[in-house]
Order: sequence, then structure tokens, then C-alpha cells
Amino acid sequence: MCGIAGIVYSDQNRKVEQDLLIRMCSAIRHRGPDDTGIRVEGSMGIGMTRLSIIDLSSGHQPIHNEYCSIWIVFNGEIYNYPELRKDLAERGHCFYTASDTETIVHLYEEYGEDCVKHLRGMFAFAIWDKKKKELFVARDRLGIKPFYYFFDGKRFVFGSEIKSILQSGEVTSEPYRPAIVNYFFYGYQPGEETMFKGIRKLMPGHAIKYKDGGISIHRYWDVEY
Repeated sequence: MCGIAGIVYSDQNRKVEQDLLIRMCSAIRHRGPDDTGIRVEGSMGIGMTRLSIIDLSSGHQPIHNEYCSIWIVFNGEIYNYPELRKDLAERGHCFYTASDTETIVHLYEEYGEDCVKHLRGMFAFAIWDKKKKELFVARDRLGIKPFYYFFDGKRFVFGSEIKSILQSGEVTSEPYRPAIVNYFFYGYQPGEETMFKGIRKLMPGHAIKYKDGGISIHRYWDVEY
């Protein structure tokens, strides 16, 4: 189990402070006590806390591609990464770690947003594409790994747990009363809403692209009956 967090400001003149990322990651330190890493580029910042399972020595995140133009923070495990890695290496991609995380980076280079269709496993990740100034995030098909986010047009804030988003200082902890009613009625909160106003769950099998101050959400997988 690992934890990821991040923030992107729509105003590119507003810079992300490293202390903010550290605070967000510290809130979910229990998810990954082995390592912490952050990446800040102007108005964008991503971070993660890592529980080392695959590639203990060189799997420090965020992980990048050969040109340091694509960066990823990742929570989960990709079961078919050895096959994917072999195919990508044959296509000319160069790897500097033995982790499954780096495989996703090169898949994104090769297939763009369709990279998720090649993954078999449980995952939640965020990829920053420096050239396109885009953030691409995705959650696994069945929603095994969590992903929460807040977006109001001015900022996109995300985390593996809501407490990380609240630690950003950008989001209030105002309760969302309909969700509380649903919890008492169903025993859980269905759909995208959470107990906190404005904070949503990324649904299983869905992905988000953030660009130019706007987001687009799409479903990349569904059960076929």
C-alpha cells in the first residue's frame, strides 16, 4: 500500500510550495512508511509515500521517462508489467529502474491515455506531461485503489485519502449532508460524492485529464454483460 497526492493551480503564475506537498504526503505516511518523494514544477506538484515491494533499491518515486518530460506517482501493482516492459524495450524504450511504475510511464509515451487499457492490476496514478502541461490520472477497473479529488476551476487537488486533500489548506472540511444521509441509509456512500462538500471519488474504470484549467472525465472500461 502506498499513497499519492498532488495539486495543480490553473493560474500558472501561482507556484506550488514544497512544504505543501510534504504536508499532504505526511498526512498519509501510514500508507507508505519506507520512502517519500515529491516533484514540483511551477504551478504543479505531485508526491507519494511508498511501501517498497517491487524494486526496493531504485523504485523511488516520482519516476520519469528518459527525457524527464513525463513524471508519475503510482499506488498499486501491475501484474503484467514484465510482458509490457519486454514489449516496450523492443520498441526502443529505455528503463532505469526495475519497477512496475516505470512501465506505466513508457506505456503513456507509446499509447497516450489508452495506456490504461494495457494494464492488468490494481492502481491509482497521476502522470504529469510537462510538454503538454497536462495531468492524467486513472483508477483501476474495479476501484481497488482509492482516488479522491477536488476541483473548482482554480485548483485540482488529489490524494489517496481525503485527509491529504484537507491538509493542502486549499479545501474546507464542510460536510456534505446528503452523503451523510446516504451513509446511514445504505451503510456507505454510493456514487462520486463523499462526506465532504466538493471532494469527489474518481469512479472505478475512469480517468481524468486536467488541462488549461479544466477537467474531462471518461470511462475507459465497463462490465460487458
